[in-house]
This record gives sequence, C-alpha cells and structure tokens, in this order.
Amino acid sequence: MAMERRALGTNGPSVSAVGLGCMGMSDFYGPTDEAESIATIHEAIDAGINLLNTGDFYGMGHNEMLIRRAIEGRRDRVFLSVKFGALRSPSGQFLGFDGRPSAVKNFVSYSLRRLSTDYLDLYQPSRLDPSVPIEDTVGAIAELVKAGYVRHVGVSEMSAATVRRAHAVHPVAALETEYGVLTRDIEAETLPALRELGVSVVAYGVLSRGLIGTPPEEFRKPGDSRGSYFPRFQGENLERNLALVQALSDLAAEKDANAAQLAIAWALARGTDVIPLIGARRRERLREALGALDIRLTAEDLARIERAVPAGAAAGERYDAHGMRMVNR
Repeated sequence: MAMERRALGTNGPSVSAVGLGCMGMSDFYGPTDEAESIATIHEAIDAGINLLNTGDFYGMGHNEMLIRRAIEGRRDRVFLSVKFGALRSPSGQFLGFDGRPSAVKNFVSYSLRRLSTDYLDLYQPSRLDPSVPIEDTVGAIAELVKAGYVRHVGVSEMSAATVRRAHAVHPVAALETEYGVLTRDIEAETLPALRELGVSVVAYGVLSRGLIGTPPEEFRKPGDSRGSYFPRFQGENLERNLALVQALSDLAAEKDANAAQLAIAWALARGTDVIPLIGARRRERLREALGALDIRLTAEDLARIERAVPAGAAAGERYDAHGMRMVNR
C-alpha cells in the first residue's frame, strides 16, 4: 500500500503520515550500530516515509552526518526537519540554548554542510531562548527562507501564545512537541490554537521514549539515559506506567497488534494534522511500527483506550525539573 500523506500546515508541503525520528541513532539510548541505522533509514524511505527528523545537537553533529550518508543519492525523496539551538559540552551536558539571529545563521551553516545539502525543508528552534524574543529567532529563519536555505519554518516545545507570536512573523508549518496516549498536555490549550492557526503537530514521544513497547531491561542497560533522567522510568512511577502499558497491550491484542502499534494508531487517529514520529533504530522495529498504519480505530476503540489510559494517568513528569522549565514556553 502507498504511504498515506498529510499536509504540514495549511496549504503546506505534503509529508508521509509518519516520520522517522533519528535521535536515538546517535544519542541517549545506549550503543547503536551505524550500518543498521543507515539500513533502517533506507528501508523507511523505501516504505514511503519522507520526513526525517533530527537536531544539530543529536550526538553533537553525529546524527546529521549519519543522515548525510543515508540520503546520498536520495535527497529528492526526503523532507529534512532539523532542530537547532541547544548548547552542549564535549561530555554531552546541556548548557543552555541560543536563539540569537546570528546564532541561527551560524547553526544552519553547519547543518547544511554536515547534511551535504543546499537547503533544509523544515528548520526550527528546539526550545525558546528566554533571553531572545521569538520574533527575532523566527525573523532570522524567515531571512533564511527568503535566501533559499530553508523551505519552511517550525517551532518546538512552545506554548500557544509563543506560536501565535512566531506565526505573526512568518507562517509556521508545524509545532514539534511530545504528544501521545501517555502525554496529552497540548490538548487543553495548544492544540486548539494550532488548529485555529493551521499549524500541524509533529509528535515525538508517541511511545513515551520507549516506555511503550520496549522491554524494561533495555532501558536499564549501560549508556541508556532513560532510567536516570526521565521520571517516568523511575521507581514507583515506572511500575504504575508499566501497568498502563499492559492495559494498552490487552486492548491491542484484540486487534492482533501490540501496545506500540496501538499507540501509534491512536496518534494517527487524533487528526490529519498530527504526524507521529517513529523512533526506530533497527529495521525490525521499523517494520513493527509501520504495522500501525493498518489499524483502524473506531469511536468505541478510542473510548476504550480513553477509559484504560485517561489523560493525565501517566506517573511522573516527562522531564526532570530543569527540563520541564524548558518546555511549553
């Protein structure tokens, strides 16, 4: 079957109904296999996925260079979404964020070189710099659009009010934010505002960073930061959340699916303006995730999921206290 397509923003570019989130191929989730990562990207493209999502700070540039190798000879088949602005030390520690116009133009220069491309399809600040008005940051991206280095403007992890301010400077195609059956913060205020403005949602964390679908022993391995950094993976929170995942698994089994597939199908069912990211690092996980595209959820299915995992049911915040201060700003 041909991959379903969705518009990124009102009258925006056409992208695949799901995108491939490439972060885990370079950072945060333990050791990776570069050859397998590249093979996974190739298989995703062959399956009709054109949206590849990365950030210039994933692996301090490693992720962009990995994608460059994967898309050689395939650039015309992919839609590159790049986040920028996070500052990191050689040890990987996060040091802050820089959204100054001069920094924006500096960051894009390095991304273009690392990705070996003349333009980026979607370019977006990964967080709001509290010391720089969003109008200045987005204004700099608008200048890059005019110069031909960027095709579309996006923002990430920003509040409805900030998206409105950004959109007034230049049309915003998408807000990238965490959204899934365990993370529904945006539904109260942000999602209605996005729909009013005609801004799509690129949803990461659809599987709550692998909490849904990954055996617990995986995120307890050396080099995997989830157990030490994300509250939902810690102590009693983890046990409570795994019980929610089991409830999803029970519902999924009725459709000959698993919890991860059901969670992706749930995100797809939230509206054609929602584009979930699949964070697969291996081909078999990609194939499994793509099985979600064959699941059709009825109103009763969605109601049963709602009863099993109501909004706000997840135990623990999605980031630590410092990380939570940086989101939905």
